[in-house]
Amino acid sequence: MVNDRGDTGARATGGAGYALLVAAAPGGRQRFMDAAGALHQLAAVPPAALLGTAGGASVVQLVDPADPQTVLTHLRTAAAHEGPVLVYLAGQLTVDTKQRLPHLALARTTPRTARYTALPWHWLAAELARRPEGSTTVLVDLVADETAWPRLSDPLLAGRLLAAGLTLYGSLAPAPPKRRTAAPLYSRAFAAALRGTAEDAPFALLHERAVAEAGLGGGPELLFDGSAAAVEAPAVEAPAAPLAGAPHQPAPSEPGGGVTRVAEGAVTRVADGGAEAEWAVPPPRPQQAPTPVAALPPPPAAAEQAPPPGAVSDPHAAIFEAAHAGRHSEAASMAAAWEQEALRSAGPRSGEAIHWMEVRADLARLADDPARACELWMAVADARLGNGEAADDPDVEGAVDRAHHQWQYVQDPARAQALAPFLISLRGRVPGRRPGALEAVRRRAEILEAASRTG
Repeated sequence: MVNDRGDTGARATGGAGYALLVAAAPGGRQRFMDAAGALHQLAAVPPAALLGTAGGASVVQLVDPADPQTVLTHLRTAAAHEGPVLVYLAGQLTVDTKQRLPHLALARTTPRTARYTALPWHWLAAELARRPEGSTTVLVDLVADETAWPRLSDPLLAGRLLAAGLTLYGSLAPAPPKRRTAAPLYSRAFAAALRGTAEDAPFALLHERAVAEAGLGGGPELLFDGSAAAVEAPAVEAPAAPLAGAPHQPAPSEPGGGVTRVAEGAVTRVADGGAEAEWAVPPPRPQQAPTPVAALPPPPAAAEQAPPPGAVSDPHAAIFEAAHAGRHSEAASMAAAWEQEALRSAGPRSGEAIHWMEVRADLARLADDPARACELWMAVADARLGNGEAADDPDVEGAVDRAHHQWQYVQDPARAQALAPFLISLRGRVPGRRPGALEAVRRRAEILEAASRTG
């Protein structure tokens, strides 16, 4: 477990802290937690009490964001910050219907569209893995819906899927019965602990006090205590030890803090995050080495050695855990092996083959290869259209939107120019739901063409 004492790490550097507070949940009957109420508890705490350095702190709030790319943009801003960072997430987890991976539900999320309207948890882990060890804390107050709780109620699997590679504190509980909304008990208690504890109190102590004050011991909920494992909550007198067999998270080589208390500083508040230009070209992503996490069994040495799909119940967790650990070649090899098996058993345009192409596209994104990710998402869209799927089908629109988004990150002008014609063709067939998308691709393609002529 990362040492997060308040007297070490960023406090000594004098850098500014950064807190990103996200409260998200679907509307109507799909809302299982008063996420905005949870955020209000922490937003009322002075910035100096959330995290800190002598240089002050900035606090950014996202209330009921609707677009996962908007949340991802803010996560990247937080990940690029040089000082200590706190990311707070309140709301509910769901799993997508294909990969069965956890997602944070957003304002427009439904069970059918979770893959495209919710924030994949592995995006969060991948962005924060780039940060220096011990500089980041993630605080959560979450419920899991009926699709997610059967998987995440297992402490070992929850630790692997949610806590691996992160310094994670908080609570995860099953969603309440229908027509009821869960109260943010952990957030209220944690905010009270922040207001009533000495300024140098570590997050581990604040977490213990919040658990005790909220009365979370002994229920079905899982608690995250800053280690790489989720622990059940039969007692609150002392922090639970990591579960046997859970992934090991290496300790820092010297005492280092997660996020501690800070001096008073300026506060920046953002209500929704909708002000970003929808198709603006983003800055280059930070290139820090990811934090290693637990070792995994070796993947198939080559595609022909891949196990048949029935031999492994769910390879996705191992693949994405390898990717989050920076073992991108290993993750890509495992995914390619499963794709080859799908090609042999079901055919090149089968649902299984397309699924593994989507996995490879997401792995390319995690490996900071946006050009390859763009190529793969365009191939996915082309395959789906070739299968007769409608241009407004969420799977087709999602593939083209993701190809477009990754294309914006391609920094090599020649590579971006080479990808543009096919992307323009796809955008002509699949305009998507954001106005001006096709024009944005054409405009950048023209700029790239003009630059190549003058260069």
